[in-house]
Amino acid sequence: MTSSLAPGLYIVATPIGNLGDLSPRASEILLNADIVAVEDSRVTAGLFRHLGARRPMTPYHDHNAESVRPGLVARMAQEAVALVSDAGTPLISDPGYKLVRDARAAGHTVTTIPGPCAGIAALTLAGLPTDRFLFMGFLPAKQQAKGEAIAEVATVRATLVFYESGPRLSATLSLLANGLGDREAAVAREITKKFEECVTGSLTELAARYADAPPKGEIVIVVAPPGDAAPASEEDADAALAEALTRLPVSKAAGEVAKRLGLDRKSLYARAMELKGA
Repeated sequence: MTSSLAPGLYIVATPIGNLGDLSPRASEILLNADIVAVEDSRVTAGLFRHLGARRPMTPYHDHNAESVRPGLVARMAQEAVALVSDAGTPLISDPGYKLVRDARAAGHTVTTIPGPCAGIAALTLAGLPTDRFLFMGFLPAKQQAKGEAIAEVATVRATLVFYESGPRLSATLSLLANGLGDREAAVAREITKKFEECVTGSLTELAARYADAPPKGEIVIVVAPPGDAAPASEEDADAALAEALTRLPVSKAAGEVAKRLGLDRKSLYARAMELKGA
């Protein structure tokens, strides 16, 4: 088969479970690429069996990327190179961004063929706010590093999206409850497959649900944003004003504290005058 594609790099999203989700455009690219860079050739071979075809494949993953990447970039000058992951959109918790970076640096065309992504699919199932979300991927494996990563995002006012494996699910849900508070959350699994499910509840409820029956496969955890902060007390306001007055005139101190704590500026100005005169 002679490739009808222009030379360059093609980033191809593949199904996360249901092979019917492979788009016609993705099929066309895969069937016409000169070479397909894959995470695991056994997995992608199954996709080609679904398409009823065979195409040249070469491994590209975390363990060989540094040595393989220069050769792939060189081939893009005259060949169409397709990049796929085992499932979903390449570069999302998968190797690949350096390949895109180097392809651009070499002046090659980079084209994306969008499609399935487990994180986005889980967001649509969870019933939690989607106007702002933060994708966290897989948390670190070590307990201390995992706790530190959770603490870093505890105050982020956005829905949080994590990937996790079945055996670690309950422990991770418990850590999230400890680090974020017992927020509403969802656990999505088997997305697009026959037994797709999305279970919702608090983080502690979900941790208990999966403690004795860890599910198989990869999981997406979606966690609600933090609730509204409790209104600032008079003591909070006085402490903030006292600090601000050490470096600002009364009017500016009142304005700064009003903005930071969401309080009435006029009332804060009057209180600042009292504190200043005390």
